[in-house]
Amino acid sequence: MSPTLPPTQRRPVAATPIAFVRAIALAYAQRGLDPQPALMDAGIDPAWLATPQARVTSLPFERLAARAMRELDDEALGWFSRRLPWGSYGMLARASLTAPDLGLALRRWCRHHALLTDDVLLQWREQEQHAELTLIEQRAPGADLPDVAQRATVREFAHVSLLRNVLGLAAWLIDARIVPTQVRLAFPAPPHADVYPLLFGGAPVLWDASATALRLDRAYLREPLRRDDAALRAMLPHAVRLMVRPYHHDRLLLERARAWLRTHPGADTAHLARALHVSPRTLQRQLHDSGTSVHALRDQVRHELATGYLLRTRWPIKRIAAAVGFDNDKSFMRAFRVWTGVSPAAWRRRASARPTHP
Repeated sequence: MSPTLPPTQRRPVAATPIAFVRAIALAYAQRGLDPQPALMDAGIDPAWLATPQARVTSLPFERLAARAMRELDDEALGWFSRRLPWGSYGMLARASLTAPDLGLALRRWCRHHALLTDDVLLQWREQEQHAELTLIEQRAPGADLPDVAQRATVREFAHVSLLRNVLGLAAWLIDARIVPTQVRLAFPAPPHADVYPLLFGGAPVLWDASATALRLDRAYLREPLRRDDAALRAMLPHAVRLMVRPYHHDRLLLERARAWLRTHPGADTAHLARALHVSPRTLQRQLHDSGTSVHALRDQVRHELATGYLLRTRWPIKRIAAAVGFDNDKSFMRAFRVWTGVSPAAWRRRASARPTHP
């Protein structure tokens, strides 16, 4: 039995399916080039291409993708009927950077993408509660490949990459992890379907859809952009990372959790996680990284709500207890004493006796 490595030394999980590596190798083959040097330099054994269940970690895949884009001078890696020269997506990012908020930035991205190719159009729609990005295929990625399996591989990789390009850029622009509320894919579930929750942050995935689409909570769209041209110049040499690796920093999760708890103060971890479209484990980890927990955050919100009701209403204690999510007034009174050191009634009397200032 091999020894257990400490957390800082554990090997990264190999989650990228070999099918995505094979799609890049096919881009080389389409240009009459041998992909083996690029594979070996990235640390990927070319023999793995023939092993359907093989997987690689994110770093070698990132290296392979970045090298292929430069070597083939095609940021689309053979998906479209014409190449997208190195720097094409950087141009789109720069055009989106001056938008005042994420919603306008993404509308610009989708509109300008049509200048690069009309093989796959990016349709952006905003509704009351959510926004949706839909891929409109006018020519399927990899359509010129002679083999049906190869066409399916390239098409899957292109669809996933186009969605993750937008998702990664959006997260970078507002410096916050973004979890879609739904992902629909216009192809059957592949043998490696189990990796898709990792690719899209645990979002629900629907297969065999009429069109590939990504749905986002509309609240993200109101976020101001937090990047400037200097940050963009620093990011662009490593832009592939935004497509390959999930964006981990979730500055907004804490505020979203607090806002939801204000209207659902009695919710438990499972309900809160479901409302925020993350797993309970992810929620707990992200809140821990922000220096709090579900329990502490819920207590804070209940305390704020309770003192507000005590100060602004004449409601009886029992009604306030129910309004802030307690099953009974005794549990509420015990918790209130922990928060303030006094009973709710005593706190109300003290607050009422304080002098008011003009």
